[in-house]
Amino acid sequence: MGGGGPIENGSEEAVRLNGQQQQQQRRGRRGLPDFLQSVNLRHVKLGYHYLVSHLLALLLIPLMAAILVEASRVSPDDLRRLWLSLQQDHLISVLVASAFLVFASTAYLSTRPRPIYLVDFACYRPPERLSASSSRFITHSRLCGQFDDSALQFQERILVRSGLGEDTYLPDALHSLPPRPSMSAARQEAEAVMFGALDSLFRNTSLNPRDIGILVVNCSLFNPTPSLSAMIVNRYHLRGNIRTFNLGGMGCSAGVISLDLARDLLQVHRSTYAVVVSTENITQNWYFGNRKSMLIPNCLFRVGCSAVLLSNRPFDRSRAKYRLAHVVRTHRGADDRAFRCVYQEEDNAGKVGVSLSKDLMAIAGEALKVNITTLGPLVLPVSEQLLFFASLVARKLLKSAAKVKPYIPDFKLAFEHFCIHAGGRAVIDELEKNLHLLPSHVEASRMTLHRFGNTSSSSIWYELAYLEAKGRVHRGHRIWQIAFGSGFKCNSIVWHALRNIRPSPGSPWEDCISHYPVQIVDGFPQES
Repeated sequence: MGGGGPIENGSEEAVRLNGQQQQQQRRGRRGLPDFLQSVNLRHVKLGYHYLVSHLLALLLIPLMAAILVEASRVSPDDLRRLWLSLQQDHLISVLVASAFLVFASTAYLSTRPRPIYLVDFACYRPPERLSASSSRFITHSRLCGQFDDSALQFQERILVRSGLGEDTYLPDALHSLPPRPSMSAARQEAEAVMFGALDSLFRNTSLNPRDIGILVVNCSLFNPTPSLSAMIVNRYHLRGNIRTFNLGGMGCSAGVISLDLARDLLQVHRSTYAVVVSTENITQNWYFGNRKSMLIPNCLFRVGCSAVLLSNRPFDRSRAKYRLAHVVRTHRGADDRAFRCVYQEEDNAGKVGVSLSKDLMAIAGEALKVNITTLGPLVLPVSEQLLFFASLVARKLLKSAAKVKPYIPDFKLAFEHFCIHAGGRAVIDELEKNLHLLPSHVEASRMTLHRFGNTSSSSIWYELAYLEAKGRVHRGHRIWQIAFGSGFKCNSIVWHALRNIRPSPGSPWEDCISHYPVQIVDGFPQES
């Protein structure tokens, strides 16, 4: 009855350790995988393919330096004697070589990738009448009569832990009792957010809408006829030969995909402006059932939209904010688990919603690992790449590889700013931990989630607007925007700041940036 003996204490300790291991295993299945435990060689090869493709340029640097040193030693008399000798003996050879040099230079200049500039961007700021506090959200959900007690309690728990603040926004249709998720109301939401962002963009850039040559719009769940891009063409009377594209069903990472498409088009069409509009429509995609896996999007997604102006015109460099450096896209759709982890379907009662799998974080982690392994050689210092590669080789060759931890590159050496998709508090927490980031690096993501919620593909632009409003982006800074989406996809885009950036008029943070950052503890904002 007294204290247990050594055997009893040992058994209790074993049981306790076993329980901890099982708990860690369960967390591992649901969270991002620990990148320190495994790095797949085939993923590394994807990234080092880019490095090898640029190896010739790196080898030419010392050769050119040696040529310049030797050339500096040549006197004018030496050059005159060389020219006379060539005229007498090798005039035809000189002419052929000169013609070839001119042809090669012309071919290179005409085929090399054109720099793409981000002139400016704008984010939609909803009116205050659309504000939806947590208490208002739950009260409204209860009064609409669509949810049982268990579903209401579940939504309350999610809101508490979500990291959302009390000033996020929902569309007009969902403030009505009963809610009116009609096609007409969905069109009204789409017009309000898209035209609001575009009006701000055109006003800040003094751009004539008829100068736009390319328009790309992405909205995952609302794709009416005529399309959203056609709505914009009609509203702003865009020119008849504009190239328009409407991307649907591609999830929260579609904003990066749209930018990648616009970049490719700008490489083909000279002296052109491209506008990319990223949004999500909530009105017709609110879930009115009781399946818990489908209720989570109700708690996280909020109203938002971004509009980005890109240019390939050389003279726009002087007024542009950023230059596009890299786009890396990763698609895991060949894996059935990844394909179905974010899945739109009907529940048992026939109500349509988007179901989120419990394996979502683990699948996102696998996609992220492939993406950053490909991105690393493009952005990391050579020292970091060598350390990473040496660690990988050691693990492959040494018998005691299990004792050799993989070297995880320090991405803080590659980027000054991180814009991680504000999909939820858990996503931001896991990326902060696994990429060894500091709280300051994920501040923009946390504050965007707190102030505006998950605005889907536009969230990374609200985050960049936050950094600009804080005055933190300076000339030469590198920004990494990373987003996740259904399918399952992980996409990255890298920007270089061309000057010290000041926030554009009409920034979504214009009247509230002084109140941020707020401290978030267990989902609750704390007083500073």
